[in-house]
Amino acid sequence: MTRALEGIVLLPALQSLRTQVERTALPLDVEGVSATRRTRSELLAQLDDYLIPRAKSLDAPLLAVVGGSTGAGKSTLVNSVVGEHVSKSGVLRPTTLASTLVHNPADERWFAGDRVLPGLARLTGEHTELTDPGTLHLVSSAGLPQGVALLDAPDIDSVVSANRDLARQLMSAADLWIFVTTAARYADAVPWELLHQATDRGTSVAIVLNRVPTDAMEDVRSHFAGMLAEQGLGQSPVFAIIETGLEDGRLPDEEVARLRSWLHSLASDAQARNIVIRRTLDGALDSLQQRVRALQDGIAAQTEGAARLRKEVDDGFAAAAAGVDEGMKDGSLLRGEVLARWHEFVGTGEVLRQLERHVGRARDRVTAYLRGRGKAQPAEELGEALQSGVVVLVRSHGQSAVDGIARGWRLTPGGAPLMGAHPEIAQLSPDFTQRAEELVRRWQGEVLQMVRDEAAGKRTTARFLAFGVNGLAVMLMLIAFSATYGLSGAEVGIAGGSAVVAQRLLEALFGDQAVRTLSARARKRLLDLSSELYDQEKARYVRVLEDGASISPQDDGLRTAMGELKAARR
Repeated sequence: MTRALEGIVLLPALQSLRTQVERTALPLDVEGVSATRRTRSELLAQLDDYLIPRAKSLDAPLLAVVGGSTGAGKSTLVNSVVGEHVSKSGVLRPTTLASTLVHNPADERWFAGDRVLPGLARLTGEHTELTDPGTLHLVSSAGLPQGVALLDAPDIDSVVSANRDLARQLMSAADLWIFVTTAARYADAVPWELLHQATDRGTSVAIVLNRVPTDAMEDVRSHFAGMLAEQGLGQSPVFAIIETGLEDGRLPDEEVARLRSWLHSLASDAQARNIVIRRTLDGALDSLQQRVRALQDGIAAQTEGAARLRKEVDDGFAAAAAGVDEGMKDGSLLRGEVLARWHEFVGTGEVLRQLERHVGRARDRVTAYLRGRGKAQPAEELGEALQSGVVVLVRSHGQSAVDGIARGWRLTPGGAPLMGAHPEIAQLSPDFTQRAEELVRRWQGEVLQMVRDEAAGKRTTARFLAFGVNGLAVMLMLIAFSATYGLSGAEVGIAGGSAVVAQRLLEALFGDQAVRTLSARARKRLLDLSSELYDQEKARYVRVLEDGASISPQDDGLRTAMGELKAARR
């Protein structure tokens, strides 16, 4: 496969991978998310700054990034190799702010556009006036041969964080990393950390050991060579420069002659240059598998975190619905105001107490009662009391759900920031009570219709009119609010007894089975309506998760893109 054809095959696969990496969402602050976000950022940077540009133009000049620690003499080295002042040097730190890229005039077309480092603005002119790390200072010089460019990067351990980040970004854009250190600092941890990364990614590396005392040259070079071998860099070329004075701000020609000659040989030998580029390109491509896998692990952690947050929501409102169900069964709604209104509705308290003491003979008493022994009170007040009780029941369990979800989210990784961004979800919706009241009124209307439908065609007109359709509907609601349905005699308390009396009254009209069926339908319908109301509240949390913690299926996209890349490299 020719180099041009190879680039044509690689490019769409790399662009597809880049699209998938960019789409990767890591919104939740779950464990390890900082490392995953850094992996994503580094992947995008290497794809944008090196892999895609290099695939577009495999024959472009070799880009060598000169990097190293503060005060290592990088800019002085670049000026000395080129033979003129192209990069600012000095004793103040940091010296290199805007990065300087030096190229042969014939290679200007490769760097004037955004082929490499598209995120940096291109500038020309006096480098002494440039201080913005977001700029790339282009310098054309015949001191460099065609086919090789040098990029003077900021310090890898700069006190300015933007400079440190830029230095690492520029390194990821390099075909060759010329690492500059000194005899006094070659064992520092930060440079070796980056050298280790270069080894992992297969980046071609050359090392300049600067300011080596003449009498320590042999010992320093020997020790340094051993350290390089331990890091898998034993084959990297090393250029040692003795500690010497500067001539017009540059190193003596004899001290940089070997490095300059090596760069010129790379420029003149297309095969040698291609070997360096190929090694770095293959190493960068090989490193993608492990780094994408780390990104996929991060996506899995995000998905798991979002699922945990969603489970808190589902469990919270499921408990609320269960609470309403239990509140309907335990008879608690049939006490207090509801019980008082029931007494008034049926008649005198004495009548009700007699019916409850003799509930086993209730049918006979009810029949006589319905023939006119008592005077029923209007059902509206009892219905309103029931409505208020149900609204309080639904709201109290809804608020408990919201409180529990808020606690759960604050304790679940990634949840606290979402709560902070959406404090309104720590409370029920402002119109919740209004919607709960509408829900109960709707339910009462449906129960009323059930009673009308059941009474249609029955020869119970006189009995029916004794309490009216509203009164009978309220009785059906009472039955729906008691788990004592079906009990009799002394087994029921005053509240449950009220429901049993209502049950017997309705049975006298509709029969046992009809009352059982109506009661079950009424209970289920209220539970369904309550669940719908809670689902509306749940939707608020779902929207927050979708907006702030949307985990789309990027894992499949990454897997597909990596498969395409693997096929393109065959």
